[in-house]
Amino acid sequence: MGRACRVEEHDGAVVSATGVAKNFGQGERSLPTLASVSIYADPGEFVTVVGTSGCGKSTLFNLIAGLELPDAGEVRLDGRRAHGATGRVGYMPQRDLLLPWRRVMDNVTLGVEIARGDVAEARRRATELLPDFGLEGFADSYPHELSGGMRQRAALLRTILTGHDVLLLDEPFGALDALTRLEMQQWLLDIWERFGKTILFISHDVDEAIILSDRIYVMSPRPARIIAELTIDLERPRPPAVSTSERFEGYKRELLQRLGVIAPE
Repeated sequence: MGRACRVEEHDGAVVSATGVAKNFGQGERSLPTLASVSIYADPGEFVTVVGTSGCGKSTLFNLIAGLELPDAGEVRLDGRRAHGATGRVGYMPQRDLLLPWRRVMDNVTLGVEIARGDVAEARRRATELLPDFGLEGFADSYPHELSGGMRQRAALLRTILTGHDVLLLDEPFGALDALTRLEMQQWLLDIWERFGKTILFISHDVDEAIILSDRIYVMSPRPARIIAELTIDLERPRPPAVSTSERFEGYKRELLQRLGVIAPE
């Protein structure tokens, strides 16, 4: 099921990183993080990157978001070189980063405010979307009054309101309990299908990656390379019960083997 990644064959990709490398520090203190990483995402795809902690997944997302510059290789968004070009994707980091002194409505429109966009229109749009994000009746609440799942939904609403077609989600459910995480996975799939966004997602959870993704990239330990690319051929919608299927178990076994968790058969 796994295969090598060949970005050059996907000229229509909305996101592509080709042979990107990144080191931190200089001389003897240099830390090679990404060796030569190539990934892509087509319009409307849900693509997940998995790998061990510290292998460079977040660094890769920082390069795509324009927050870091690659030492080698190239990042393109909509076919245009994107090195250092911020504000072209929606980026949701691991923590929700809701400001505790701002109410929910003020938090979810913060990205538009920072970008000097139309805040009044963003507030109107947010009011329409609050029920879909499970936040109806909480527009005037503060973050400490929300559950963990509600905070993550607010953070994603903030990301969507920026209006970008590409969303980078860096392990957004990692801090949630198991049941809430399952609920959030199904909710995210519903939101993705409704809005038609292209999503690049980071996860340490193999089951989560399979449930959510069209394709999965597996990264090696640092300095990272892509060591496998799996296409997940499971019908959508994908209820939680799909995780008991034989095909699901096959994908899970291959991912665990690629990650070195279990020995190859």
